[in-house]
Amino acid sequence: MIQIPAELQLGGVYLPPFFLVCLLGLFATVAITQILNWTGLSRLFWHPPLAFVAMWVAASSLIGLVVIAP
Repeated sequence: MIQIPAELQLGGVYLPPFFLVCLLGLFATVAITQILNWTGLSRLFWHPPLAFVAMWVAASSLIGLVVIAP
């Protein structure tokens, strides 16, 4: 069974694993947003900032399920 770390240490600062998941989700969302802007598909969203937040939540959830599986 895989042990989930309770804390991550970065430069002497202890962070929860969820912080890493949210950060990876943000990077994934920025990449997806750049691709959508490049292809012109971002014009299909009614409210782009709301779509960005929704994609951030979805990407973080998917990464959290893969990286920190229950």
